[in-house]
Amino acid sequence: MPYVNIRVAGKLSRDQKADICAGVTDVISRVSGKPRENILIFIDEEERDNISKGGVLLSEPAKK
Repeated sequence: MPYVNIRVAGKLSRDQKADICAGVTDVISRVSGKPRENILIFIDEEERDNISKGGVLLSEPAKK
């Protein structure tokens, strides 16, 4: 049973999550030959305060 874990910074709407899950399920089913009903997808929404890129928290304003 394939499972996918998707982690995003911030929040997604319910519609965005539904679209992502439908698209990812389609690709995995097509490529792997696994039945759609056996594919599990987990979406983790992370606070931007908990993610850093280049040593700077994503919640920090961009410096120009």
